[in-house]
Amino acid sequence: MLNLVLFGPPGAGKGTQSQKLIEKYGLMQLSTGDMLRSEIAQGTALGLEAKKLMDEGKLVPDAVVIGMISNKLDANKDAVGFIFDGFPRTVAQAEALDELLKSKNEPIAGMIALEVGDEELEHRLLLRGKDSGRADDANPEVIRKRIKEYNDKTAPVADFYKNQNKFYRVNGIGSKEDIFGSVNAIIEKL
Repeated sequence: MLNLVLFGPPGAGKGTQSQKLIEKYGLMQLSTGDMLRSEIAQGTALGLEAKKLMDEGKLVPDAVVIGMISNKLDANKDAVGFIFDGFPRTVAQAEALDELLKSKNEPIAGMIALEVGDEELEHRLLLRGKDSGRADDANPEVIRKRIKEYNDKTAPVADFYKNQNKFYRVNGIGSKEDIFGSVNAIIEKL
């Protein structure tokens, strides 16, 4: 099983590259953002709390997200692999994910980090917000808060995977095809 962490700040292109990986390798995307948005759309208690936190640019509690991931893994045992998109966001989450996957004998093969500067991210998210209807993509102040949250709390997760020799860096600026070529070259080595 090929399990990948697709890493990068909001707007780095994780969703776009995930779709390309799904098409080429038949992997399943586990986007915690999509799982949470689904809960929000269904109006569940989890969804309502998650919406409040997300609209403020804050993270949803780890235990909730790990539980959702475990359920998805169990429901898709015959998958060829998973792309973790938007998770883990903290070292504690990375440790929890490693423990979860270890219990299922399915470790992470590698983390692929899409690197994009803050100004470009803000520009991309504002553009995406015009089409997506997502409140967290339409407000420059919330976007800056999300990027700061990423830089402060999420960027250190890279060191967790560097220490396991599972970290791979990709320039997230350029054509979608060129970026995918770089991502694909890494996967071919795994």
